[in-house]
Amino acid sequence: MTDPVIVKRPTILADGRELIYFDDADTTLGPDRAVDARVLDPRPQTATMRQDVLTGEWISIASARQNRVFLPPADQDPLAPATPTNPSEVPSNYDVAVFENRSPSFGPAIGAEYSLEELDQIGLGRTLPSIGRCEVVCFSPEHEGSFGSQTESRARTVIEAWADRTAALSALPGIQQVFPFENRGEAIGVTLLHPHGQIYSYPYVTPRTKRLVESIEKFGPHLFESILESERASERVVISGEHWTAYVPFAARWPIEVHMLPHRHIPDFAATNGEERDELAGLYLKLLRGIDKLYDTPTPYIAAWHQAPVNVARDDIRLMLQVTSPRRAENKLKYLAGSEAAMGAWIGDVTPEATAAFIREAIARV
Repeated sequence: MTDPVIVKRPTILADGRELIYFDDADTTLGPDRAVDARVLDPRPQTATMRQDVLTGEWISIASARQNRVFLPPADQDPLAPATPTNPSEVPSNYDVAVFENRSPSFGPAIGAEYSLEELDQIGLGRTLPSIGRCEVVCFSPEHEGSFGSQTESRARTVIEAWADRTAALSALPGIQQVFPFENRGEAIGVTLLHPHGQIYSYPYVTPRTKRLVESIEKFGPHLFESILESERASERVVISGEHWTAYVPFAARWPIEVHMLPHRHIPDFAATNGEERDELAGLYLKLLRGIDKLYDTPTPYIAAWHQAPVNVARDDIRLMLQVTSPRRAENKLKYLAGSEAAMGAWIGDVTPEATAAFIREAIARV
């Protein structure tokens, strides 16, 4: 932990899953936490990955996810602090809580390690256990909200949790990549209104990152340094600080799309220092609140923190935030139709320069 004032309190849930409380630097909570007294069913079996022979990509078939809760009322929120009438996933009141997902896409098994060469082979009917770990990151005990609705102190606690979990999950045997993200809004497919994100730990390098590695091989190892220099000199910057810059990328796909990069090479959250985490807490809040100011209602989005793989290209791939939203007008969404969904050939609806100006104006109103 980089910030000694943010206290980490690990415990175990009734079915053996790990739960970690992270207390704000200015917390009002005491140190004691209740024991999870529930009687729970055994954890589901680890899902199975099947290889798509057309692309070489691995698809995890996780049927246990079909049973997850869908938009429950506040008094049945599984991420709220437990009460006598709501025996939730978090036994005590909290600031930030991180726990293993009850119905994970990867895991709960870990330990096996697939070589990258083995994973890259192509063959019919190939299957492997979906080893890994999926964690839920609760940003607040409140029933509704998002990362952008938190205080700066709370945002800093979440960032500390991301860094802590990135380091811990990267050290697990068999993990090749760690991915923190937040899905926000029913239009994105969110099934819980509670302010939260997730962290996926994959047993392979994801397809998007493999494409990035190919681009680095063609462009050169200074790709991210060059991107940052080019974007900072453009009219697409939306917000910048001493350590971070956010911008609409030159070839944005989505109607709302913002990337953020650190000014020095950092492969993942675990490698950030205290000053970078402090500044990010304020800048990231301002960015998300600005995106919410674009229209009169909150903007649905996916906030994806792309990190370097655990064992590949760590000197070349830089930690990067990508916020994307399908919202192309106040009451219109961009749906992925034939060209995008079937062929991966994107068509933008507005110039990135116009989008950047639109977002800058909104951030100025925060």
